[in-house]
Amino acid sequence: MELTAWLTTSHLIMLGLLLVFSVFHSGLAALRTWGEAKIGVRFYRIFFVLVNLPIAIFLIVYFFYHRYDGLILWQFQEFLAVKVVVWLLSAISFFFLYPSTFNLLEIAAINEPKVHLHKTGILRVCRHPQMVGQVIWCIAHTLWIGSSFTVMTSLILITYHLFAIWHGDYRLEKLYGEQFIYAKQRTSIVPFLAILDGRQTLLLNEFLRPAYVGVFGFILLIWFCHLQLF
Repeated sequence: MELTAWLTTSHLIMLGLLLVFSVFHSGLAALRTWGEAKIGVRFYRIFFVLVNLPIAIFLIVYFFYHRYDGLILWQFQEFLAVKVVVWLLSAISFFFLYPSTFNLLEIAAINEPKVHLHKTGILRVCRHPQMVGQVIWCIAHTLWIGSSFTVMTSLILITYHLFAIWHGDYRLEKLYGEQFIYAKQRTSIVPFLAILDGRQTLLLNEFLRPAYVGVFGFILLIWFCHLQLF
């Protein structure tokens, strides 16, 4: 077998799709202040979602149909312990991927979207919860599927989210200065680090929010769908 035999066309297409998503997602985030001044805060949020959401959905669908492409590097699906670990990691990832400090009405642009420099809830655990959730999601799915296509997809997603940490902190510090620096000093990128070193205190009552009921319901829905599809 040739060394490049595993490199199917789908690998290159996925690479291109992820690059397109990265450019639009981070690019439009960088242009937020300028765009909001031109068309308003609500319309820019709607525009941001209308551009990025279709790309994200297409990425998910494309990943699903090509997840086993290329070389199968490992196959642990018959092991119960691996199955349990994958399900637990996947469930945990969604609690990070959905930072419930966000106002749902602001996400939908019903209320005027604002930047909240929160230091509570999931942000006590990690300042960039979506990055942590994405890394956990990638680890779980890569462990389960074991294909070169999934490995490549996971590595690119993780790399982009690491870039997004720098990009997000840079933008917020530029916009909010000392206010963001203080929030940054009181939080950590590594989960639980700020709690372990005394900069934060974990308050479990902050997680008693209706939003987490929705997250739990979404996890159950995903679990049911995965039973049918995987």
